[in-house]
Amino acid sequence: MPQASNDQLVKDFHKAVNMTASQIEAFLKTPESKKVGQRNGDNGESIGHKSGRAIVAILRKTKLQYTPADYEQMRRTNSYVARHLAQGGPVNDKEHSKWRYSLMNWGHDPLK
Repeated sequence: MPQASNDQLVKDFHKAVNMTASQIEAFLKTPESKKVGQRNGDNGESIGHKSGRAIVAILRKTKLQYTPADYEQMRRTNSYVARHLAQGGPVNDKEHSKWRYSLMNWGHDPLK
């Protein structure tokens, strides 16, 4: 992939992810984080929860350390956050909604 494309991808990723690595890590430990999202496989971890752990790892790297898998995770993150923000969330109590918790698993707090 051309460097300019990766540069834009990284820029978009850092716009989509508005939580710090520490904030995401702390949220991933909560019951709210663990009870939302689609699950694949037998271990019971949701796709968003697993992505949150990958996002934390990316945030702790320098640009020179990014792997092709990191860029793919950035693409998935950008897409997920954009799709879910477009839904607008619930009319009442966005703060305590599954919509918000799902986004937070992906590193985006819609109330920020």
